[in-house]
This record gives sequence, C-alpha cells and structure tokens, in this order.
Amino acid sequence: MNPKILPALLRALAAIGLLAIAGLASARAAEPCRVVVTERGSGWPVSLVELRTTHNVSFYTDNAGVIALDAPEIMGVEDWFYVNSPGYEMPADGFGYRGVRLRPEPGRTLKVEVVRTSLARRIGRLTGAGLFAESQKTGAEPGWREAGVWGCDSLQSAIHGDRLFWLWGDTTLAHYPLGVFDSCCATTPLKPFASFEPPLRPAFDYFRDKDGRPRGVAKMAGSGPTWLSGMVDLPDQSGQPHLVASYAKIKGPLEAYERGLCVWNEAAARFDHLKTLWTKTDASPRAPVLPDGHAAHWTDEAGHHWVLFGNPLPNLRCPATFEALQDPAQWQRLTPSPAIPRIGDGAPVKPHSGSIAWNGWRKRWVTVFMESRGKPSVFGEIWYAEAPAPEGPWAGAVKVLSHANHTFYNPRLHPELTPSDSPILLFEGTYTSEFADHAPPTPRYDYNQILYRIDLDDPAFQAALAGKH
Repeated sequence: MNPKILPALLRALAAIGLLAIAGLASARAAEPCRVVVTERGSGWPVSLVELRTTHNVSFYTDNAGVIALDAPEIMGVEDWFYVNSPGYEMPADGFGYRGVRLRPEPGRTLKVEVVRTSLARRIGRLTGAGLFAESQKTGAEPGWREAGVWGCDSLQSAIHGDRLFWLWGDTTLAHYPLGVFDSCCATTPLKPFASFEPPLRPAFDYFRDKDGRPRGVAKMAGSGPTWLSGMVDLPDQSGQPHLVASYAKIKGPLEAYERGLCVWNEAAARFDHLKTLWTKTDASPRAPVLPDGHAAHWTDEAGHHWVLFGNPLPNLRCPATFEALQDPAQWQRLTPSPAIPRIGDGAPVKPHSGSIAWNGWRKRWVTVFMESRGKPSVFGEIWYAEAPAPEGPWAGAVKVLSHANHTFYNPRLHPELTPSDSPILLFEGTYTSEFADHAPPTPRYDYNQILYRIDLDDPAFQAALAGKH
C-alpha cells in the first residue's frame, strides 16, 4: 500500500466509526420512555392525562393511557411532572403540588396511578386523529388506522335499519383550516364496542368524497354552514322507516336564518331538503319552537307513541310518525322546568344542553346535562338527574363530571349501546377550549368527542343520590 495513502485511509475509517457511534447514540436517544397512566383500584388506562414538566413541556395520554416521553433533556434525570386531568388527580404533597417524580430512560416503561374524583369514568376519545399516537411511538398498536377526521362538534345519533348513524356538526380535516360545515356522518354496527372499558377503539365507517376524505351529508341550499338536530328514525303510514332531522342554515355569528326538515336519501347517502319551517324576516325575527335538540321515543299510559324533542328536557312532542313530524298542527308544546333542584340543599341547577332517556335499571327517566354558567367551568359542569316521566318533575341533580377551565358541552346519552336493564349509563360530549378563560387547546383532544360511563350501582353514586357524597 502506498504509505502516503495510509494516513488518509485511517482518518476516513475513524470518521466512519465516529459517525456510526453517533448514529447508534442518536437512535438510542430517540427511543422514548413509555409511561402508562392507570386508575387506582380498577387498573383501567386513563386517557386525557397531562404530565407537565417544571419547564412547561406537556405530554398527554392517548386512549391506551400511554405517553411516549421523548424530550432529550429529561432523559436520565429525576423530573417532576405536574399531573392534570378532568375527573382524576394525584394526592397533593406538603406544598399543595399534585404530581409525580419520574426518571425517564430510553426504552423503559414507567407507571403512574391516578385517583378518580368524578362519578363519571372516562372511557376514551371517540373522534379525532392520533387516538393511539403515543402508543404507536413506542411500537404498539401497529394495526391502528386513522379515519381522516381531526376534530368534530356535537353528536346526533339514531338507529336506522341495521346500522347506528353518528352525525356531527362542523368537522376539522387535515388539508386546510376550513373543513366540513354541512354535517359529517358515519355508521357503525348497532353494537360497535366489545366492552365499555378502555382502551376505546371506535371504528366509524365515514361517508367520503371522491378523494377519500370524510364529506358533508347535508348540503342544503343557501350560504353558510348547515347544522342538523333532532335526528330520529320514524315510520310512515305504510311502515317504511325514514331517517329525518331538523336543519338550520347559519350565518355569522352563530345566527340561524332558516330552519326546516330534511330526510335521508338512501341512494345518494345524504340528507335532502324536505320542508322549510321558518325563514328569518322582519315580521318573523325568531324561529318558533321546532323539533330540535335530541329525540327520545315515549309511549304514554294510554298507549300513544310519541317522539320527544329537547335539549336537554323536552319542549315539544309529536306522534311518532313521518307524516306527523311534517305537520306542525300535530305538534304539542311542552314547558320544561327552567332548573332542577340539587341533591342535598335543593339549590337550582340550570340546564343548558343535554339529553334524556328511559333507564331500565333505575326504572326512571334520566338526563345528563351541562349546567348553564356553572363553576368552576362556565360550560363544563355535567350533572345527572331523574324523573318519573319525561315531562318531569325532574329532581335530584348530582354533579358527575367537572372541568377546571375547559368546556364539555352538548352531552348525548347512549341508551342504545347498553342492555335495557344494565346499570351502565354511557354519554359523550364535545371537549374544547372554546368558551373557556384563555384555556390552551389540548393537542389532539380539543374539539372532539369523549365517551364517559356512569355506574348507577356504584356505592359512591348511590351515596350521591342519597345526598351523602
């Protein structure tokens, strides 16, 4: 070998070795530390738990209760993490701080246990991207597939045929800040979940456009978004079922200028205009009471079958037929109570939004609703109450979920998901930083639907109903 070449060759080999070592070190440093957050007692994974460092780097658990800690500056260091989560907490230390010390190491698994403080138990996020993103960073959940929805507002649901229809309002997509503004829709089997325990794995079959993106299904004529409400399955005189809903055409800021009815077109997989019920004019500046909110079926003592509409308590009923829904002369106005007395001191709790359902286990009508201007969250305090009949009297309000400074609105009960005699009561709602006091949006969770569960036979819940909680 030419002696003049040898030094250069040795330098090159040394450089290659250093690069290889650096590459190995970099790969090792990039491997995250896996943290699993569970509920004390049940061992269930808990989603929507924030771990925040003392220099304000935040991480959030996914539907499997997993966080992938990947910040290089915290590796190998004993770190304090503040722990925050609606309905769950860590015990306070002597200074009042609620958190945990962890020493993250690449590839290591650490466990954190939180205490549930709410009567409602979080099952997981239903919509949005990255339901298992943190788990996937650690190599888990390789088969999970994204639906293409990043955020969506306020659910309507109804059984139609052999499918459960899920319909949401304004929907955020990935390709542009403006997404779907004429109602996004998906279907599932009638029993979409194998169990009502986390981790939650929703598998929605979205109606999509030619590019494969979730699309709107209610493109009513006129400018502005189309919002649907009061979605319900009703038979016509021949027994043929129709999926119908009320619609509102919206202009800014959040102002309806037209209201009416629409019906599902099976062939085109969309809602078509059925009937205009009100148009805003100088002579008619406000819409009358129309089918709105959430629908509930009810057969009275005389055997008459009604469909009730309200948000949360019924303010209108009509015979449960397709023809009657189109005939305002057959509608009957109801006057819901403006407030529900609280368990214990009887203080009034003013409902803002929510839904009702018959509960076979309690043998009562039940409601889960958001309080109007509650505390500590103005639009994030969720209550439960009961009544012997859908018109009331409603009483015994018990708070089941609270938010410090986030919004959780339009809660929707899901009686169709559980057996009729089950003590499990499921509801979902929209979690967002909107309408809160400068709350930062929670990554992936903001403006999405979260599913909760109340165990009506839980001793803590029974004690709350008895005024002892």
